Amino acid sequence: MLIYRMFRIFVVLGLTTLAGCSSLIESQTSQLADNLSNAVYNNDDLATVETALPTFIVMVDGLIEGSPESVGLLSTGASLNGAMAANFVSVDDMARKQRLVNKSRAYALRAACAQSDSLCALDQRPFDEFSRVVAETDADDLPVLYTLGVSWLGWLQVHSGDWNAVAQLPKAQLLLERVVELDDGYDHGMAHLYLGGIATLLPPALGGKPDVGREHFERAIALSEGKNLMAKVVYAQQYARLVFDQELHHRLLTEVLEADPNSEGFVLINAVAQQQATALLASEADYF
Repeated sequence: MLIYRMFRIFVVLGLTTLAGCSSLIESQTSQLADNLSNAVYNNDDLATVETALPTFIVMVDGLIEGSPESVGLLSTGASLNGAMAANFVSVDDMARKQRLVNKSRAYALRAACAQSDSLCALDQRPFDEFSRVVAETDADDLPVLYTLGVSWLGWLQVHSGDWNAVAQLPKAQLLLERVVELDDGYDHGMAHLYLGGIATLLPPALGGKPDVGREHFERAIALSEGKNLMAKVVYAQQYARLVFDQELHHRLLTEVLEADPNSEGFVLINAVAQQQATALLASEADYF
């Protein structure tokens, strides 16, 4: 499925939503969540993160039981479950993936509703009404809009065989576009990276917008000051391969491999980015 082609690229990107959410958690748990999030981001051992993440998920689930209307806890729960599904559950265990992404989106929808009554039941709104409600949001709503957009994309990945689910892609896209409108530097420009992926999902003849995608990718790189190496990897795989630009493809991936991955907050994602860059370069001659 074409929609799966996009989302399979975003390895460990689900983890990047944690920092923005954890800062919203009630004072008694916020420091713990911040410390755990930082430990995840700055760990270059994916196996260690995989082992630790389920414990963190159960802990946050328990905290949500005690504070079911907490915007921060619900948002963090959404991010953790989505990250677990995207990065650490095999496609051979699709039932487990579905459970995790269903819970992720449910938490994100609850967080949006807890943030504002106007944001309740967004998944049930007709698109025109959905668009109007999203257009009326402001900067205070940024964290829940971003978390819901990312969680929705993760949910779409796992339900990509259901065209009724795929039809909801415009809603997820609109949420991320609103994030960019309100603050395109939010979370180091990660919304641009997702939007770039959406724009380059299809070739131009089928409605894709590679030029728009390129602009989003370049903005994501600029906003992270080049520290997010995954932005260059996705740029190469999604855009350069789509338009058959081997020179750009080679340059981006070479830059990733030559870069120092140990940038604060990006250590984990950069470790994976360099692994992917190596694989993409190895297949470059066959592709082009």
